[in-house]
Amino acid sequence: MSTRSSLPEEQREQLVGLCEQDLGFTAAARRIGVRRAPARSLYHRWLLHGRLCLVEKPTKKHYSFEIKKEVVDRFLAGETRMDLAKEFQLSSPQQVKDWVSKWRKGGDEALRTKPKGLRPLAWCICDPGEASCRCITRRPSRILFRINPYISSKGRNPR
Repeated sequence: MSTRSSLPEEQREQLVGLCEQDLGFTAAARRIGVRRAPARSLYHRWLLHGRLCLVEKPTKKHYSFEIKKEVVDRFLAGETRMDLAKEFQLSSPQQVKDWVSKWRKGGDEALRTKPKGLRPLAWCICDPGEASCRCITRRPSRILFRINPYISSKGRNPR
């Protein structure tokens, strides 16, 4: 179970106990006096992993583009999020929802793993006045400002 949960450990254990007694997440949340959203999230993880949903995993799992794409394609073909999460051993069905949302917004490229850190500067070798110039550059003005904060926006030294 994630330490980022809004529920304390004692309430999480009580919720799992009530779920094991065939109580739904809404009734269990009402009985303990917690909000429905964290109870629903814990309930879905309990359906997937049983009591292991209370255990913190040591690392965050990374999935390849091919696995993400297959999960998205199968979801769009009509399989349920819960079935896919069980089959691919995902932490929760929410992961399927997130991947589908990313795919709908950005296509296949959105599912690919992005490199860490700032992207490298790209220098434009074409004429900047050309309409066909499509060079991508990261403007260094923000970086320069951090290096020398005494240069004002008008180019004068404030001292």
